[in-house]
Amino acid sequence: MGFLEAPPEVVSQFLPRELEALLGLRRDLHAHPELSWQEERTADKLERALVALGARDVTRIAGTGVVGRLPGREPGSPTIAIRGDIDALPIQEDTKLPFASSVNGVMHACGHDVHATWTIGAGMLLSREPALGDVVLVLQPAEEVGAGARAILESGVLDGIKTIFGGHVDRRFEVGQIVADDGPLAASADEFRIELLGQGAHGARPHEAADPIVGAAALIMALQTIVSRRVDPSDPAVVSVGHIHAGTASNVIPERATLTGTLRATTPRTRALLRAEVERLAGSVSATHRLTATVTLSDGTPPVVNDPKVAAIARAAAASLVGERNVVPFGLTNMGGEDFAFYQERVPGCFLRIGAREPGGERTPAHSPRFTVAEGAIFVGAAVLAECARRASGI
Repeated sequence: MGFLEAPPEVVSQFLPRELEALLGLRRDLHAHPELSWQEERTADKLERALVALGARDVTRIAGTGVVGRLPGREPGSPTIAIRGDIDALPIQEDTKLPFASSVNGVMHACGHDVHATWTIGAGMLLSREPALGDVVLVLQPAEEVGAGARAILESGVLDGIKTIFGGHVDRRFEVGQIVADDGPLAASADEFRIELLGQGAHGARPHEAADPIVGAAALIMALQTIVSRRVDPSDPAVVSVGHIHAGTASNVIPERATLTGTLRATTPRTRALLRAEVERLAGSVSATHRLTATVTLSDGTPPVVNDPKVAAIARAAAASLVGERNVVPFGLTNMGGEDFAFYQERVPGCFLRIGAREPGGERTPAHSPRFTVAEGAIFVGAAVLAECARRASGI
C-alpha cells in the first residue's frame, strides 16, 4: 500500500482504518479532478470528510471552498490554520495509474489531491490529540488561478488566527524529507500587457509607417535588460514575454502590436522595481519608434516569504517526526507563484515542501501529464502539519 513509503514513525500515528480512508480519499479525488472554481464534487467529498472526523462549524465558503474547526484543549489559546488547496489543471493525464483521471483534459498534475487529503489527515490526528487552541482546516479552491486565497480571506473565516501552515508535494525530495526554510520560498507572479500603436502602411513603403513590429522587437530586447542591468544580481527575478501578436498579412505593416508576459520576484522591493521598469521602458522605446504605448499591469500572487519564527516551529515539528537529517534545505530559487502568499501578508506563516518521490524514482516536474506522487507523502504531510499546529498554538 502507498503508506509503506512513509517513515514507520509517521505511519504509526494513524489507525489502520485511517490509513485506508486517506488512501481512498486521495485516489477518489485524483480520479475526479475539477478545475478552479468548479470543485463542486471535490468540496462535497471534503465537507463530508470534515464532518466525519468531528470538525465543528463545517461550512462552504468562497464558492467551492470548505472550512471546519477542531476545538483545542484550552479555550482562549491561539488559533492556528492549516490550508490545503483542492483544484486541478487543464492537462490530459498520462500516468497509467489505476485511479487516473476519469475527466478528459483535466488532471491533478500539481498534487492538490494530496494536499486536500493530508489536510483531512492532519484533522484526524488533531481530533485525537488536540492542539491547545482551535485549529481551522481550510480546503481552498482556485489556487492555480491565484484567486482562491483572497476569496478565503475576504470571507472573514480566518479573522483572529495567529498563524497559518501549508505545504506542497515536491518530487525533488524523497518521501520523509521536509523543507521548512525561512525567507523567500516562491516568487511573485504578475502579468503585463503592452499595446503599441503606430501607423500602418504598405510593406513596400515602410517610411510611411510607424512600425509597431519593429518597436515590439526592440522593446522585447530592452525588457531583458531589466534583470541584467537594473536588478541586484543577488536578488532572483525573471521577466518573460510569452505572447506577441501583430499584423494580418506579409505585405502590410500593421498599426498595432501587443505583447504579454510575466514578472517574477522574490522580494516586494524587486517586484515594485520590475513593474516600474516595464512602464518606463515601454514609454521610452515606443517614443523612439514614434509609437504610443499602453501598459496594463495585473496583480498576481505576492512572493511566499516564510516567517523566521514560524519556520523554526515547523522545522522543530518536522525533526520530531522524521529526524533532523531529513529536514533539508530547499537548495534552489523557486520562481513559480503560489497564492499561499496572500495569507502570509495577513498573518505570519510557513509554507513547507514535502518530499513526494519514491526511492529511485524520477524527478518528474509538476504540471506534467506524467506527474505522480508517492502516496507516503500524504501521511508525512498530515503528521507534520498537525504537529506544527500543536506547537504553534502552545507558544
